[in-house]
Amino acid sequence: MSYVYVKDSEGYVFKKLKSEVCKGEKIITEKAYRKASGLTAYEKEFGHGGARENAGRKPKFSKPMTIQMRVTQEEKDFLAYAREHGLDFASLMKA
Repeated sequence: MSYVYVKDSEGYVFKKLKSEVCKGEKIITEKAYRKASGLTAYEKEFGHGGARENAGRKPKFSKPMTIQMRVTQEEKDFLAYAREHGLDFASLMKA
């Protein structure tokens, strides 16, 4: 599937598949297509275009979010004791 640039009988230019070219259309070069379509003048005026700055996928971090909880030293000690001795919090909450 190769594309070609064509100019129809009214002077309009298109980019088409080679198999879709009709009788009244004339195959032209890419340079002639860019000049007739105004792409050359546009690029000269505004630059090459492209993506905005910082657009696209954001980087993924290994640790995206840290949760901080403010607890007292007594609560920290209790949690450390519970982890060491394997306390089941679900059974404690039922009691």
